[in-house]
Amino acid sequence: MNTYEHSVFLDREKCNGCTTCLRHCPTEAIRIRDNHAVINEQRCIDCGECIRICPNKAKKAVYSRFDVLDKFKWCIALPAPALYAQFDNLDEVERVRNGLLKIGFQDVFEVAAAAELVSAYTRMYLKTEGIKKPVISSACPVVMRLISLRYPSLKDNILQMLPPVEIAAMLARKSAKEQHPELSDEDIGIIFISPCPGKVSYVKNGFGDYESKVDAVISISDVYFRLINEMKPDETVETTPNFGKIGIGWAKSGGECSALLNEDYLAADGIENVNRILDQIENGNIPKLEFIELNACTGGCVGGVMTVQNPFIAKARLQSLRKYLPVSQNSVSDSPYIPEDYFFGSFPKYTPISRLSESRAESMRMMADIQKLREMLPGIDCGSCGAPNCRAFAEDVVRKTANKNDCIIMMRPEIKKYLEAKEEENDG
Repeated sequence: MNTYEHSVFLDREKCNGCTTCLRHCPTEAIRIRDNHAVINEQRCIDCGECIRICPNKAKKAVYSRFDVLDKFKWCIALPAPALYAQFDNLDEVERVRNGLLKIGFQDVFEVAAAAELVSAYTRMYLKTEGIKKPVISSACPVVMRLISLRYPSLKDNILQMLPPVEIAAMLARKSAKEQHPELSDEDIGIIFISPCPGKVSYVKNGFGDYESKVDAVISISDVYFRLINEMKPDETVETTPNFGKIGIGWAKSGGECSALLNEDYLAADGIENVNRILDQIENGNIPKLEFIELNACTGGCVGGVMTVQNPFIAKARLQSLRKYLPVSQNSVSDSPYIPEDYFFGSFPKYTPISRLSESRAESMRMMADIQKLREMLPGIDCGSCGAPNCRAFAEDVVRKTANKNDCIIMMRPEIKKYLEAKEEENDG
């Protein structure tokens, strides 16, 4: 039974079975059945690619609505660094913080500040003897789920440190309780403002045996339209940001790597590129590197489907914002060790999405049947059968979730014979 709670939802009434999502899903989690898309929950990684490319807007991200703030006495906003890249002519990042306080939050704790701490501790982590390299960033939850489902051999390469949003959540709750001892844990709501559905799923499901410290996730797009009415350009801003270029740089691809002050790294974005890199790491076909940063969304977090702005414009805006910021405002120079609570425990249990059977003998038989059927198929990957390609269709047939007659190309001679017979019958 699948117990993973997803954040990508299909609206069947809007879906017409056009196969666009079918051809773009990176894990082949989508099939077309009865003229509608069907999502295989065991394969879905909540990357949001189907949301991005669906021409009928039939795929949606599921997240908390803004009225979730009403459940708590003291709501703390955790804005993702990507939020700052959504606004045009934003010369002072503290305008966003002031806007968040105006729209209903009692406090704001910057995820960008926590990102600077994670960067500093990652530099320490990379110097640790015995760790498996290249170290793969654990910041993108979509990449983490992809590795757990498809590349389990790489789990030891994962940076075993919690992502910045979790560090921010822990520090925000601790700070709130110190400043307001009258508040209980139930009174405090830690609300993450997210750019993507993958982070929503992460909060819902945790990671391995780790349970998220975030109470709810709302989208950047929802917050954006509330903020633009409150952020006045002529308003005096008295406070100063508590993060620098390193923290806000995490919003774009390469930002985490550049903070390591190390040249032996690689940064890749876009789910197809991520798959290629993971394939090369698994096959050992990659240069000797210290660190690899992978972002499922094009451009990094600024390319999430729950943002507003074009990711390339957002990246350009980040460059402008960085000019007014110091390098970093969060240091761990006085700490020789990484705090224990900055690590997650066990890696999620691997559930092989490609396993055909629990029996090795049965799996071998099914693999032979798949190969035999695949050789009979046209190999044009048209998608008319409801599967993304001929190999996937052959597997579906062997698994008995599809019928061989669903291949229109294979059935063309039979259809032609049938029509000729009907024509002769009508002529006679």
